[in-house]
Amino acid sequence: MFKNHLKITWRNLKTSKTFSVINILGLSLGLAITILLFLFITHERSFDTMYSQKDSIYRVLLNTEENNEKEVWCSAPAALAPALKNDIPEIKQTARMLLHDFGETAFIHTNDANFTEEKLYWCDNALFKIFDIPFVKGQPENALSRPNTVVLSKSTAQKYFGTKDPLGKTIVINNKTSLEVTGVFNDFPSNSTLDCNAIASFNTTYFFKKPSWDNASFETYCLLNKNTDTHTIENKIQAVLDKNVSKKDQWYSFSLQPLRRVHLYSASYLDTYSSRKGDIHEIRNLSFLAILILLIACINYMNLITARSQKRTKDVGINKTLGATTKNLIIRFYAETGFITLIALLIGIIVAFFALPVFNTITQQAINPKLILNLAVIPKLIVIWLLTTLLAGSYPAFYLSRFSPNAILNPSFKRSKSILFIRKGLVVIQFAASVLLIIGVLVIYRQLQFVQHKKLGYNPKGVVAISIPAIHNKNKLDALVQEYKALSTISEVALAQGFPGMDVSLRSLYKNDNDQHGADIQTNHVEGNIAEVLQLKLLAGKMLPPKKAEKDSLINVVLNKKAVDYLGLKPQEAVGKVIDMGWTATVVGVVDNFNFASLREPIGPYAFNDGGAESSSFLLVRYNNLKQKNIVNQLRETFKKVVPNTVFNYVFLNKKLEHFYGNEQKAIRIGIIFCGLAIFVASLGLFGLAAFTAEQRTKEIGVRKILGASILGITSMLSKDFLNLIFIALGIAFPLAFWIMENWLEGFAYRIHISWKIFLLAGSIAVFIAMITISFQAIKAALVNPVKSLRTE
Repeated sequence: MFKNHLKITWRNLKTSKTFSVINILGLSLGLAITILLFLFITHERSFDTMYSQKDSIYRVLLNTEENNEKEVWCSAPAALAPALKNDIPEIKQTARMLLHDFGETAFIHTNDANFTEEKLYWCDNALFKIFDIPFVKGQPENALSRPNTVVLSKSTAQKYFGTKDPLGKTIVINNKTSLEVTGVFNDFPSNSTLDCNAIASFNTTYFFKKPSWDNASFETYCLLNKNTDTHTIENKIQAVLDKNVSKKDQWYSFSLQPLRRVHLYSASYLDTYSSRKGDIHEIRNLSFLAILILLIACINYMNLITARSQKRTKDVGINKTLGATTKNLIIRFYAETGFITLIALLIGIIVAFFALPVFNTITQQAINPKLILNLAVIPKLIVIWLLTTLLAGSYPAFYLSRFSPNAILNPSFKRSKSILFIRKGLVVIQFAASVLLIIGVLVIYRQLQFVQHKKLGYNPKGVVAISIPAIHNKNKLDALVQEYKALSTISEVALAQGFPGMDVSLRSLYKNDNDQHGADIQTNHVEGNIAEVLQLKLLAGKMLPPKKAEKDSLINVVLNKKAVDYLGLKPQEAVGKVIDMGWTATVVGVVDNFNFASLREPIGPYAFNDGGAESSSFLLVRYNNLKQKNIVNQLRETFKKVVPNTVFNYVFLNKKLEHFYGNEQKAIRIGIIFCGLAIFVASLGLFGLAAFTAEQRTKEIGVRKILGASILGITSMLSKDFLNLIFIALGIAFPLAFWIMENWLEGFAYRIHISWKIFLLAGSIAVFIAMITISFQAIKAALVNPVKSLRTE
């Protein structure tokens, strides 16, 4: 019986080649896209599953409560980890992780060469007891037990030492700290939250010797005993906090985050070091997109099958007359659908395999193509095939099989309005989904354009930030500054702890002695004319002096207007005031507000200071109109001349800002490509329906032409019904898209307002695509010789 069903299916495919190709092509594209997105989702959900103790590993989260602005940080104070290990028996191990210099580039010197390293972490040796990290050289049990030791990933060891055995070799960090290589570990897989290239012993650092409860900059992982109640542990952690920090100084509390939730559920959390950050909202959006595109492809199939069902009703009626049951016919239709979707699935797998490198580039992932043929993935692909078959074959199977032979063979069945109504409804759903995607892409694109071109209160263009933490000789640093100032292409130079677009030091600004909580304020240690370099607007007073006397212990600050507003002062009134920022400082100037963080966040208080608590990590150089390539070569040559033993590492400020909106840029790329594919799949269905309609009305078209109808008139006649459906789809998609995108835009402190022009453009695109698709078939039908048309059966 099943073999017979396949024969009938194959015969039907050969009989209707055009419709078969459209069906298979639409389903293949839909399934290929679904497979790609499914692989991405599978990869994201596989994070950290390689660790054997994953169910007992937790990360400590810090929950702030200052100023009623509740934030969640992924970092904790350095004193927390040893206190938890000592005071809570249910916690077996704790380990701290600190990205070098709080996220700054490390400069590595070996006997042979200089390197830069973005992923050098300072960690407790217990990290290897919590995470089973396979070593290829050395012993993880004691690799970092001594100060001034480091372990390297396999690829990093090869980069630093080539084919030489790295064990016992020395690397020097920032021309200051020497570390002995005591181990080599396998590179972390692409689905691990840990992304270290080098792990140095935490007990080398100042924070090991003097851990505090104030500086919360350390990611802290705990290994709990099995079946431990985390709520009980969190209560005990609070007791540890109460024991060590007085209630009035507790501006935070702690909670535990399971390792399985770290990757996908931390997108809104602050102060995480890992470069591999996922977002559960992105997973949900892509899941929705995959379902939407597959739904469009299935609708194509249902539409074309039901459109041609009138040609198959006699076949169904005869089969029923000869004794076929409804169940037999349902199985037959599902066998046909299953065969077609299986062909489409195999084609989709091939397309997905070859498209995966492009997909990886778009999504900035490293999904291995072998994952498609992974034994764990194949059953899921079979499930996708079964679901697609059930969905695509449901309407044809249950609709055609339910009629009695008399009803099917009755000529009035051909004029049934229910098939036509359902077919039109499916077209509306298809194009409503397509228009929804178009509007989403347009809104995200417009928002990105807005944030990229918004006036920030400073000018990041024409500024290069050069890393200088490896330059310890003050005379050489001064010489480098003077050399740069002497270049005709350079307009100004300043030394700074950081620059807009990156975190600097977070302190509290207090209005007066009665202000218990204060306001968070970013403080940036600078030397030189920072206002000229960043082109800030000075509202009152003056900028910090270019040079401060070595014995001068007084701290001067330049506040932004937001900080002055918090103090309840006008800019002119603030100048000369002594303020409390955790240390006493004198306000010498006030600059206008500028966006020093993402436009997702409102502007907060900010201060430039000349205090000695922090050092300068960057040399900020403003250059005149010159090509970036030329200025880099010029700056590099000067740098190498003054400090030849240090790597020249730089970033353009305007390029650095782009990382704020990396997710949106990725969403645009994914959206444009998959939106185009979704529209193409929908257009395939529209193309097939237009071809069927033209075929059904062949004689009518011939009669109209003989009676004098023009090609334009016939094209308009055939297009009218479809265009009405497209306009109905627009009416459904517009309010739904507005609601969805308004919710998305609420995530930005500075945002566009959705204009009617976006809907007009999206509607025009949909109508234009529909018109091109329909008109092709309509004009083709109108050009046929009417004599030939009237000869058709």
